[in-house]
Amino acid sequence: MSGEDLLRARGLRVTRPRLAVLEVLEQSRGHLDVEQIAARVRSRLDTVSTQAVYDVLSALSRAGLARRIEPAGSPARYESRVGDNHHHVVCRGCGEIADVDCAVGEAPCLTPSQAHGFVLDEAEVTFWGLCPACQLKRAEEMAQ
Repeated sequence: MSGEDLLRARGLRVTRPRLAVLEVLEQSRGHLDVEQIAARVRSRLDTVSTQAVYDVLSALSRAGLARRIEPAGSPARYESRVGDNHHHVVCRGCGEIADVDCAVGEAPCLTPSQAHGFVLDEAEVTFWGLCPACQLKRAEEMAQ
Protein backbone atom coordinates (compact mmCIF):
# COMPACT_ATOMS: atom_id res chain seq x y z
CA MET A 1 0.00 0.00 0.00
CA SER A 2 1.38 3.42 -0.91
CA GLY A 3 1.98 6.17 1.63
CA GLU A 4 -0.97 8.08 0.22
CA ASP A 5 -3.23 5.04 0.61
CA LEU A 6 -2.00 4.45 4.18
CA LEU A 7 -2.74 8.03 5.19
CA ARG A 8 -6.18 8.01 3.59
CA ALA A 9 -7.04 4.63 5.13
CA ARG A 10 -6.36 6.12 8.58
CA GLY A 11 -8.37 9.26 7.87
CA LEU A 12 -5.35 11.54 7.54
CA ARG A 13 -4.91 14.23 4.94
CA VAL A 14 -2.14 13.51 2.43
CA THR A 15 0.64 16.10 2.70
CA ARG A 16 4.21 16.20 1.47
CA PRO A 17 5.66 16.26 5.02
CA ARG A 18 3.54 13.26 6.07
CA LEU A 19 4.58 11.31 3.00
CA ALA A 20 8.25 12.22 3.54
CA VAL A 21 8.19 11.19 7.23
CA LEU A 22 6.48 7.90 6.37
CA GLU A 23 9.13 7.24 3.72
CA VAL A 24 11.99 8.06 6.12
CA LEU A 25 10.59 5.74 8.80
CA GLU A 26 10.00 2.91 6.34
CA GLN A 27 13.44 3.21 4.72
CA SER A 28 15.34 3.56 7.99
CA ARG A 29 14.02 0.34 9.56
CA GLY A 30 15.44 1.73 12.76
CA HIS A 31 14.67 3.84 15.77
CA LEU A 32 15.22 7.47 14.84
CA ASP A 33 14.90 10.57 17.00
CA VAL A 34 13.13 13.69 15.74
CA GLU A 35 16.34 15.45 14.70
CA GLN A 36 17.43 12.46 12.60
CA ILE A 37 14.00 12.26 10.97
CA ALA A 38 13.89 16.02 10.33
CA ALA A 39 17.33 15.98 8.68
CA ARG A 40 16.30 13.16 6.35
CA VAL A 41 12.97 14.80 5.55
CA ARG A 42 14.76 18.07 4.71
CA SER A 43 16.87 16.19 2.15
CA ARG A 44 13.60 15.24 0.40
CA LEU A 45 11.68 18.51 0.76
CA ASP A 46 12.81 22.06 0.22
CA THR A 47 12.07 23.05 3.78
CA VAL A 48 10.26 21.69 6.81
CA SER A 49 10.43 22.85 10.39
CA THR A 50 11.29 20.59 13.29
CA GLN A 51 7.90 21.47 14.80
CA ALA A 52 6.18 20.25 11.62
CA VAL A 53 8.04 16.95 11.95
CA TYR A 54 6.91 16.67 15.59
CA ASP A 55 3.32 17.35 14.47
CA VAL A 56 3.50 14.74 11.71
CA LEU A 57 5.00 12.13 14.05
CA SER A 58 2.27 12.81 16.59
CA ALA A 59 -0.45 12.36 13.96
CA LEU A 60 1.18 9.20 12.57
CA SER A 61 1.56 7.72 16.06
CA ARG A 62 -2.07 8.42 16.95
CA ALA A 63 -3.16 6.84 13.65
CA GLY A 64 -1.06 3.72 14.28
CA LEU A 65 1.34 4.35 11.39
CA ALA A 66 4.36 5.05 13.60
CA ARG A 67 5.41 3.92 17.05
CA ARG A 68 7.01 6.17 19.65
CA ILE A 69 9.35 4.63 22.19
CA GLU A 70 11.02 6.47 25.05
CA PRO A 71 14.00 4.65 26.55
CA ALA A 72 14.99 6.17 29.91
CA GLY A 73 17.59 8.89 29.52
CA SER A 74 17.12 9.10 25.76
CA PRO A 75 15.02 11.28 23.48
CA ALA A 76 11.88 9.75 22.03
CA ARG A 77 12.50 7.50 19.06
CA TYR A 78 10.15 6.55 16.26
CA GLU A 79 9.81 3.48 14.08
CA SER A 80 7.50 2.17 11.38
CA ARG A 81 7.11 -1.30 12.90
CA VAL A 82 3.67 -1.11 14.49
CA GLY A 83 0.87 -3.39 15.61
CA ASP A 84 2.89 -6.47 16.49
CA ASN A 85 3.58 -5.91 20.21
CA HIS A 86 7.36 -6.30 19.88
CA HIS A 87 9.79 -5.06 22.51
CA HIS A 88 13.22 -3.40 22.51
CA VAL A 89 16.75 -3.91 23.80
CA VAL A 90 18.84 -0.80 24.49
CA CYS A 91 22.61 -0.63 24.87
CA ARG A 92 23.69 1.17 28.04
CA GLY A 93 26.96 2.13 26.35
CA CYS A 94 26.07 3.66 22.99
CA GLY A 95 22.26 3.80 23.07
CA GLU A 96 21.76 1.46 20.12
CA ILE A 97 18.22 0.05 20.01
CA ALA A 98 17.13 -3.24 18.48
CA ASP A 99 13.76 -4.95 18.19
CA VAL A 100 12.98 -8.05 20.26
CA ASP A 101 10.05 -10.14 19.11
CA CYS A 102 7.47 -11.07 21.69
CA ALA A 103 8.12 -14.59 22.99
CA VAL A 104 4.45 -15.48 23.39
CA GLY A 105 3.21 -13.84 20.21
CA GLU A 106 -0.20 -12.55 21.25
CA ALA A 107 -0.81 -9.10 22.67
CA PRO A 108 -0.26 -8.21 25.41
CA CYS A 109 2.14 -11.22 25.57
CA LEU A 110 2.76 -10.73 29.29
CA THR A 111 0.35 -11.12 32.17
CA PRO A 112 0.79 -8.75 35.10
CA SER A 113 0.24 -9.94 38.63
CA GLN A 114 -2.55 -7.35 38.97
CA ALA A 115 -4.48 -5.63 36.14
CA HIS A 116 -6.47 -3.36 38.49
CA GLY A 117 -9.59 -3.81 36.36
CA PHE A 118 -7.92 -2.68 33.14
CA VAL A 119 -8.51 -4.51 29.87
CA LEU A 120 -4.96 -5.01 28.65
CA ASP A 121 -4.11 -4.83 24.96
CA GLU A 122 -0.36 -4.26 24.88
CA ALA A 123 2.80 -4.78 26.92
CA GLU A 124 5.92 -2.66 26.48
CA VAL A 125 9.19 -4.10 27.73
CA THR A 126 12.65 -2.58 27.46
CA PHE A 127 15.65 -4.82 27.96
CA TRP A 128 18.95 -3.13 28.87
CA GLY A 129 22.50 -4.36 28.35
CA LEU A 130 25.63 -3.87 26.26
CA CYS A 131 25.70 -4.36 22.49
CA PRO A 132 28.53 -6.48 20.99
CA ALA A 133 30.61 -3.40 20.07
CA CYS A 134 30.36 -1.95 23.59
CA GLN A 135 31.17 -5.36 25.11
CA LEU A 136 34.33 -5.48 23.00
CA LYS A 137 35.24 -1.91 23.91
CA ARG A 138 34.77 -2.66 27.62
CA ALA A 139 36.88 -5.84 27.37
CA GLU A 140 39.67 -3.88 25.64
CA GLU A 141 39.55 -1.18 28.33
CA MET A 142 39.69 -3.78 31.10
CA ALA A 143 42.72 -5.43 29.44
CA GLN A 144 44.73 -2.20 29.48
